[in-house]
Order: sequence, then C-alpha cells, then structure tokens
Amino acid sequence: MTDDDHLRAVRERFDDRAPTYDDSAMHRALAAAVASFVDLDGVDAVLDVATGTGLVLRALRDRGYAGAATGVDLSPRMIAEARRHRPDAELLVADATRLPFGDDAFDLVTCVTGLQLFPHPGAAIAEWARVLRPGGRAVTATFLAFDPSRHRSAPPQAFIDHTPFDSIEHLARTAAPAGFGIARTETWTDGADEVLIAELTLPSES
Repeated sequence: MTDDDHLRAVRERFDDRAPTYDDSAMHRALAAAVASFVDLDGVDAVLDVATGTGLVLRALRDRGYAGAATGVDLSPRMIAEARRHRPDAELLVADATRLPFGDDAFDLVTCVTGLQLFPHPGAAIAEWARVLRPGGRAVTATFLAFDPSRHRSAPPQAFIDHTPFDSIEHLARTAAPAGFGIARTETWTDGADEVLIAELTLPSES
C-alpha cells in the first residue's frame, strides 16, 4: 500500500466518524486527562496534531488556557466539527508530516492517539521539533493496551502499528532522532484501553 492509499483510507474513516466522534466517553476523558497533564508554564502557542474534533484544544480551554490555539487534521469533516466548538482557534486540514507553519512557531505540541495512524511517525515527530521553539515541549498519548473491539470504526489494524510507542523505552527510541527526551510520564486507563501520556522536551538554546 502506498502512502497516498494509506492517507486516503485514514481520511475516509475519520471523515465518516466525525459526526459521532465526541459520543465516545473514552475520547472525552482522555482529552481531559491530557489537558490536566500538560505543563502550561510559559506556553503562549499550542499546536494540536491530529486534532480531530478539537477535544484537546477544548479541554485546554476548559482548564483556563487562553493563549493561541492551533489544530491540524487530515480529515476535513473532523476539522469542520472542531471549528464548531473552537471558532476562535486556527484549524487547518494538513498532513502531519508537512506542517504548514514556520520554524519556532509554538511552545507546545500535543498529539493524542494519532502517531499510530501516520505512515511515517518519525517524520511527524521531526516536524514537531522544527515548529517548536528551543526548549519546547510535546505531549503524546499512545496506546499501551488497545482493544480493537472498542474502535471498530478506526482504520484496519493493518494500518496501525503501536509498537514504536507502546512503552516508555520504545517511545524514547522513536523520538530521540528528532532531539526529544522524555521528561515525565503517566499512565491513563478507563478500564479497557491503557494509554501512556508523555512529555517530550527539546534542549534549550545555550
């Protein structure tokens, strides 16, 4: 399967899911957990990659974050839903491996259960490093345990590889080529899925 075929299949699945995505208690609870985990100290500009319906940006707003909020997603219908809920945010349809932003544009990148859907997750992580300012942070949420029966409308398992992110060690190895180190982690579960929430950091300028 080519990269274009992969991206087309993912886009179609999530376009179909957009109207009912927020019905999932798991999605809403995980977004809230990520927003609670995020360190907002010194953060004035946030980019949420694979933003979907904007649940993380909404949860950050609910927490009191009032800075610039930007989200990108491959699915136009997901972005349309996000715009209904966060009309104040900049929300764009974009490929995560070719972000339409200049260097050093953000203080924080978030990506919640998106990495496993990208055909080249390492390229996406390298884009985070490019658009983050020196000393910037990324917060990821990746599956440690995944119950496919609860995610039947997600793309087929053949498209999804959790292995590069399914432990602290694997995530650290995957993120290291882009210059990231893991600063802290926590584990979240709703009793079925189990998710690793991690803060990745870039070095500050000397």
